[in-house]
Amino acid sequence: MDLVIEGNAFINGTLKNAAIGIENGKIVTIGKIVRGGDVRIELKDKLILPGSIDPHVHFRDPGLTKKEDFRTGTTAAIHGGVTCVLDMPNTVPPVTDVRRMREKKSAIRNRAYTDYGLFSALTPDSDPVSLAEESVGFKLFMGSTTGDLMMNEDSLILRSIKKAIPTGKTISVHAEDNNLMGKDTERSNRDHLRNRPLEAELNAIRRLAQYKGAKMNICHITSAQSAALSGSLGFTTEIALHHLLFNSDAEGAEFKVNPPLRDENTREGLFAAFKEEKISMIGSDHAPHTEEEKQEYSTAPSGIQGIETTMPIMMNFFKKGVVSLDTLVKMSSYTPARTFGLRKGRIEEGYDADLAIYDLKNVRTVDRDKLHGKNPSAVYEGMEAIFPDMVILRGSIQIEDGEFCGEALGEDVIG
Repeated sequence: MDLVIEGNAFINGTLKNAAIGIENGKIVTIGKIVRGGDVRIELKDKLILPGSIDPHVHFRDPGLTKKEDFRTGTTAAIHGGVTCVLDMPNTVPPVTDVRRMREKKSAIRNRAYTDYGLFSALTPDSDPVSLAEESVGFKLFMGSTTGDLMMNEDSLILRSIKKAIPTGKTISVHAEDNNLMGKDTERSNRDHLRNRPLEAELNAIRRLAQYKGAKMNICHITSAQSAALSGSLGFTTEIALHHLLFNSDAEGAEFKVNPPLRDENTREGLFAAFKEEKISMIGSDHAPHTEEEKQEYSTAPSGIQGIETTMPIMMNFFKKGVVSLDTLVKMSSYTPARTFGLRKGRIEEGYDADLAIYDLKNVRTVDRDKLHGKNPSAVYEGMEAIFPDMVILRGSIQIEDGEFCGEALGEDVIG
């Protein structure tokens, strides 16, 4: 074996002292005692968790790389305990056909510090069958957002989803009914909320009810009602940290995001649904823009960053007893892997040896100047977080003692 890791590992829903044997990037054995190993690491009372899988990032590569690119985005991800990212298709050009998908894959190859999968967009002209072999999943935009990929007519949505369902791929949906959104001038997050009311989100989900039983994932839900409705239809759901922590009273364009931050009562209800495991997954919806773009609210693009800070802040929630470790690992690792068909997200024989090791005593505050994205944001500045001490990608150490020591080993999960 190449490596044996010993410590307090989260296996089959519980923490247990175990040794994990790794060979050729895979977990090959787990036991109380595992002999051999070219390298052995004893972690004592630190927690060994599956590496997180972020099912929703916008790394802006290609075409918008002044905001972020795959090298900087995956650098931030690995520092946040994320070992696999699933990247959205609203780049420039957008990923709508096999040629553009292959061009994007070529552009980012050998530039990632985590593994990755790429979404393709559902459009009236896309061919999901041909795209399925190249894509980790499909993305449907029902509401206007960054890029020009919105498809909000029922007849077009029906035609596209009918073509996509036989591929077996999950369809992730930006669920905001564009027909219910306003266009009034915006000068604050409260204005932005008025233009994009909760009813737009709920009605978009209702319109998807005819696809009950399909592999649908509702992205960045913002209310307990959205979680309940989606769950009743058999859809998986994502939640973003910014919707859990902030409300529409937040000041400044840095907090402008689609869907918008809701009122405090809605936020509290969402947080309760999160703690009660009524939401399937955590997805950062990492959507960076430059500081200059975020200066003037009325013209600022929407998007909040979170790839590097989401899991560290969540780990502090666990330490404080806000959320159980079982809930956290399910939402950040198990369920994203299962939803998108990855042999990741579990400490189990035959799975990729993607691990994140945390020391619960190592609590520090988020410092924007120490984050690793191209345009780091201050929205989480000063919050308590537990960043990983060590991160392992398919058996290779990428972070050690909190410092980057790895290489651009990231691979496409689709091939």
